[in-house]
Amino acid sequence: MRIIGGFARGRKLAEFEGSAIRPTADRIREALFSILFSRMGSPEGFQVLDLFAGTGALGIEALSRGAQKATFVERSPRAQTLIRENLRRCGLDSRAHLLAADVSAILPRLDEKYDLIFLDPPYHKELLPPALEIIARRELAAPNATVCAETQKDETLAGQFGSLCRFRTAIYGDTALHLFAVTPGNS
Repeated sequence: MRIIGGFARGRKLAEFEGSAIRPTADRIREALFSILFSRMGSPEGFQVLDLFAGTGALGIEALSRGAQKATFVERSPRAQTLIRENLRRCGLDSRAHLLAADVSAILPRLDEKYDLIFLDPPYHKELLPPALEIIARRELAAPNATVCAETQKDETLAGQFGSLCRFRTAIYGDTALHLFAVTPGNS
């Protein structure tokens, strides 16, 4: 696993051993950032929230491409160690903040607005709907934000959570990327 674009391009990331954790594959991250770039332009100056961060690859990719700051939320101590190592490898420690917490516990306490929000929870655990509901209710997504939720392609996910409305689903192998945007006045 490596960083695909930006100034840290080509840097190899530390990974989990075994198959218990499923990081977003390089080719899927590349496709996702292509979609995001065509929709939002460069992430330069963005505030990023990476939930269920795992190795931190999605948030680190955004930082490498110019995001101003990324907040990573991960409860696993092993994953937290990997995120710190990957940030160090890419020279991005100073632009990152790691919250060692469960997503459902920390989301209600966040009060920033984020331009880009990634959610990549373990598959088939029903963790996405409550997280997306909280993001919408707490208005954590900035007005022009994109929220990207990753599922296995056979999982169903509603098309709307409060003001967050899905505008695209892209399938890559067994992975589905669901992209949401804020629709004002829609709740």
